[in-house]
Amino acid sequence: MIETTVGSLYDRCATFYADRVAIRYGEQKYTYGEMRRYAYALANALRKMGLKKGDTAAFLMANCPEYIFCEYALAKIGVVRVPLAVLLKSDDHVYMMNHAECSALIYHEKMAGRVREMIPRLQTVRHFICVGESSACPKGHYRLQDLLAAYPPEEPQEQVEPADLCGIYFTGGTTGRPKGVMLSHRSWVSTYLTEMLELGLGYEETFAYVTPLTHAGGCLILPVLLRKGACVILDHFEPKLFCETVEREKVTATFVVPTMIYVLLDYPDLQNYDLSSLRNVIYGASAIAPERLKQAVNTFGPIFTQLYGQTEAPMMISVLPREDHVIPDPEKERRIFSSCGRPTLPAEVRIVDEQGNDVPPGEVGEVIVRHPNMMDGYLKNPETTAQTIRDGWLHTGDLARQDEEGFLYIVDRLKDMIVSGGFNIYPREVEDVLHEHPAVKNVAVVGVPHEKWGEAVKAIVVLHEGREAAEQELIEFVKERKGSLHAPKSVEFWKEIPLTNLGKIDKKKIREVFWQGRERRV
Repeated sequence: MIETTVGSLYDRCATFYADRVAIRYGEQKYTYGEMRRYAYALANALRKMGLKKGDTAAFLMANCPEYIFCEYALAKIGVVRVPLAVLLKSDDHVYMMNHAECSALIYHEKMAGRVREMIPRLQTVRHFICVGESSACPKGHYRLQDLLAAYPPEEPQEQVEPADLCGIYFTGGTTGRPKGVMLSHRSWVSTYLTEMLELGLGYEETFAYVTPLTHAGGCLILPVLLRKGACVILDHFEPKLFCETVEREKVTATFVVPTMIYVLLDYPDLQNYDLSSLRNVIYGASAIAPERLKQAVNTFGPIFTQLYGQTEAPMMISVLPREDHVIPDPEKERRIFSSCGRPTLPAEVRIVDEQGNDVPPGEVGEVIVRHPNMMDGYLKNPETTAQTIRDGWLHTGDLARQDEEGFLYIVDRLKDMIVSGGFNIYPREVEDVLHEHPAVKNVAVVGVPHEKWGEAVKAIVVLHEGREAAEQELIEFVKERKGSLHAPKSVEFWKEIPLTNLGKIDKKKIREVFWQGRERRV
């Protein structure tokens, strides 16, 4: 792959298309040249504060133009970004920032209250930068807009190499603690180039960003900018806002999770909007129900592109392009609509058994992949890194089969991770919280089928003898400690939880109760 860095790619865009509008956010517009000017000013401000190459800075931000300025600025001076998902609770954010030894926290004014609550527990953060109005910026914190105005927009001189660390992205951990996925500049450049090659992105796209930029949405900023496109940023997804934006801005492409597709299909006023400008709806981050995908194609036309990946190999393990969503044969259509496409061009994908041997086409095994965008490893976790990357192959933990034409079909998951609405949830984190409730004797958390979210968090609970707890009580118990994302959508009370012959909770047996009769188990 090309030996360059994320900052160099941003520079390329800004040099080639300086006077063209790069970012739209409501009534705000920024050209490529302004994007570079603000990024350089911020980079110089951070250096003046004492941040240097290899330091880490956390992002706790809503979708806004400043997110792009910050990403660009950090890439130019070799400071490692640590995006934090706003749906997580403060305990998780504190752990992530302490584990990554963050020197700075850049946060949106909407998060100011949470930041104040976290400050006493942050061990390494020295600098706080608030994005928003001056009235929302606490005393002693920098205001981002003031920094952009105060520092010179001169290119910072720092030698950043492709092998240097670019970002640390936290994903759930089966041990109850999130794992920090270390991604280099080379990893991200490889992801961007694969996206440009495989996702059907054209020149001068008007791309709507409706998912969090700290999540998968942010992975598609540079591929759009590199082809002279415009980033239309929305701070949240809601069907009316989305449809109005597509119609007004003539949006040509977007990225959504399947849940958003379901919401649009169920939106009663959908037909009242002109959405004809849409030519590419990229979707992924969780499985889509084949019947809903068919409904989407019938409603919007053959404009859908599916991607499959994971944080350890962002976005681009396989792709189902728009052309493969047009299938005259109904039986083949049903089959292909349950697949996640074929491996991307740079990706080598194998399906292997427990001994690491390739299984024949059509048989189920674990997906392992080798791609230039693979992570360097897990932060401060060499043991788990060695378990996950073996002989140069990333073991995904996903069980799948591959047909003679190369299509992949994810059928189950070795890991216990639940994917709900595009977000990863690890059962251990929920189980640990429920075990804190005085009435709970034992608990197992699994993902169960959900029409809207793909999977929903379900807790199977055994109570202590003589103790009582209501379903809603336990749901609220988790919600207060971990947030709504991790809170179970339902709780069932069982007399006992099935165990394997080794005495471990038999989650496969539990899941079978809820997934029985379904070919796809995720």
